[in-house]
Amino acid sequence: MDVIEMARELGKVIQQDERYIRYMDACTLNDTDTEIQNEIGKFNMKRAELGEEMRKNGNDTEKLKELNAEIQQMYKTIMEMPKMIEFYEAKDELSKLITSVNYIVSQASQGEDPETCPETPPQSCSGSCAGCSGCG
Repeated sequence: MDVIEMARELGKVIQQDERYIRYMDACTLNDTDTEIQNEIGKFNMKRAELGEEMRKNGNDTEKLKELNAEIQQMYKTIMEMPKMIEFYEAKDELSKLITSVNYIVSQASQGEDPETCPETPPQSCSGSCAGCSGCG
């Protein structure tokens, strides 16, 4: 079996993993949930309205603030829906799996022993605190 065939086999195994299945189930639930889709549609229309208002010459800053506040509230409402919470949790777990697979393959391609290299990249401080969960 060559490397490409093995990669295809790995793809099949990933698709059988519980994290992948959970993510795909969450996608399907969100895609078929009328309430979520309606809220996303309203959110997108409000964003388009904000975009149009921003393109106007001499736009109304109060109107922009109002639209922005509405958009933020709509986003918060969508993100607090139980199915959306489940979706993002499942997405995060699958992402962690894929990051681990990619890291192991990357390390092996640089000469590390695939049997003993860590599953996740070492965490280090970039110097920027943006998006950081804190120093340990």
